[in-house]
Amino acid sequence: MILDGRCPPGSLSEKWERHRHEMKLVSPVNKRKYRIIVVGTGLAGASAAATLGELGYTVEAICYQDSARRAHSIAAQGGINAAKNYPNDGDSVFRLFHDTIKGGDFRSREANVYRLAEVSGCIIDQCVAQGVPFARDYAGYLVNRSFGGAQVSRTFYARGQTGQQLLLGAYSALSRQVKEGTVTLRPRTEMLDLVVVDGEAKGITVRDLVTGEIRSVGGDAVCLCTGGYMNVFYLSTNSMGGNVTAAYRAYKKGAFLRTRAYTQIHPTCIPVTGEHQSKLTLMSESLRNDGRVWVPRIRGDRRLPREIPEEERDYYLERKYPSFGNLAPRDISSRAAKEVCDEGHGVGPGGRGVYLDFADAIARLGEGTIRERYGNLFEMYERITAENAYERPMRIYPAPHYAMGGLWVDYNLQSTIPGLFVLGEANFSDHGANRLGASALMQGLADGYFIIPYTIADYLARIKPGKVVRGHPEFLKSVEECKAFVGRLLSIKGKRTVNEFHRELGSVMWENVGMIRSRESLAGALKQISELRAEFWKNVRVPGGEEELNQELEKAGRVADFIEFAELMIRDALHRNESCGGHFRVEYQTAEGEAKRDDENFCYVAAWEYKGPEAEPELHTEPLLFENVQLAVRSYK
Repeated sequence: MILDGRCPPGSLSEKWERHRHEMKLVSPVNKRKYRIIVVGTGLAGASAAATLGELGYTVEAICYQDSARRAHSIAAQGGINAAKNYPNDGDSVFRLFHDTIKGGDFRSREANVYRLAEVSGCIIDQCVAQGVPFARDYAGYLVNRSFGGAQVSRTFYARGQTGQQLLLGAYSALSRQVKEGTVTLRPRTEMLDLVVVDGEAKGITVRDLVTGEIRSVGGDAVCLCTGGYMNVFYLSTNSMGGNVTAAYRAYKKGAFLRTRAYTQIHPTCIPVTGEHQSKLTLMSESLRNDGRVWVPRIRGDRRLPREIPEEERDYYLERKYPSFGNLAPRDISSRAAKEVCDEGHGVGPGGRGVYLDFADAIARLGEGTIRERYGNLFEMYERITAENAYERPMRIYPAPHYAMGGLWVDYNLQSTIPGLFVLGEANFSDHGANRLGASALMQGLADGYFIIPYTIADYLARIKPGKVVRGHPEFLKSVEECKAFVGRLLSIKGKRTVNEFHRELGSVMWENVGMIRSRESLAGALKQISELRAEFWKNVRVPGGEEELNQELEKAGRVADFIEFAELMIRDALHRNESCGGHFRVEYQTAEGEAKRDDENFCYVAAWEYKGPEAEPELHTEPLLFENVQLAVRSYK
């Protein structure tokens, strides 16, 4: 099947404005008759629920955390992009659009990316009005800094805690609507299934994580804002609760999953230190504004960094990519770090690290300025490593970070199931094969504040509110299926813990489907994970019961989905016989070791349809047309 992204006609600068005018509206007196379910309360979910509630819709927002404020969006550090051109350095909406298309290695939809760039400035105005404490200069004006993949400064920030401050702004707006009675907030509640009636999304089935009760929630539309799936690698920069369950269960009900071969590895993370770890810690990409990345030129050099003279240091990003230097995009910077470490130049335990050095910046700007810009990040680094980064370079190494794939959506952010809308990292729409730094927060808030209020209204205006109630047979069937799934997990009573299975899955994925893949490694991983799935359902041990707080049961359901999802990821990576962005196949690279795209055969979005538990998924494609940017070899040299 050839998928239609339903992009409106006309020039890029007119598409969204014209589309907003042509979409249907729901009158103010009728909005309260429609019930919208929002799953997830990160930046995309909280902003969507708050905005839809303020418009007058009846909204039910659920999250598995004990508070909506604990969504993983708080972990974002460095900033949020917007094309306001405050520094007057040549930025524009079109330049942000072009940088994003190029950064994604020409694997994203032009119309969606331009709209994102177009509304980016509104996000900053919205957040300033909410009181988000963006950094300001001495005169009180908002300041910007640079991020990878751009030669302008367009990133607004609040020290190293931008995500937290933005989420507090969205949460305050959400809390106001809770008080007004338009939004009902249900924390400690996990989505287990999507309820589809006559081909349309009409609700979800959830489990109360405190009491264990499984019940259904009905509505007129569902918004999935559940983030990414990078915990399929076990160790990642994501919060430990991050999972693919909501999106994967929607996939099983008919929502197409887009190319999952694209997985972003962040180049600036604290290296792994041993088997004891359950997650990895991100060091913001913003640090590469003032930090210089280097390794010793001599293989296996174990001298302290201050003992290595300048002429014996390899500033490899500055050497390989002189135009962008230390601010080369994430996928390129990550592979470059792996390359020098594989050649024996890595530092720290096991040689799995490179230096991020601030000595030059401190000498030029003074330690006080660096403390002002990044103080909390340096403090976090010292707490974890017991090393003072003002006195010696940080040690960093790439780690799984962001899910470039997700559920396929059209221009309206609607999935292949009518009534199911997907926002933020859970969809695929804006970043292609690689996301530029500081664009995740931009997309989440753009989707929630400025896109979904228009597009969901167009859908709701065409249906009758309250058409399906919870007593419908599909709701009852969904509840029974979820209870049976939980009962099956509890009945196995094997010998291996859920965590053991998750760690083994992550090891297979990182070694074979991580930064660099090959047909051989992918085929081997597929076989290993198939065997792991069979053992999981024979030998996993889930203690406790179903009608109580049972965190092992929660994890077991998520890991079961991760194992199946991993197989789908690998099939997708095997299918894409090219290298682009976060998908690097060793068989497809240039003489200089860069990604080699195949635009003739793979310039499309790959979306997969579930065909049953034992059947192969079916591939559907959406051709990508580039009418406003020229398909070109992606170069940052």
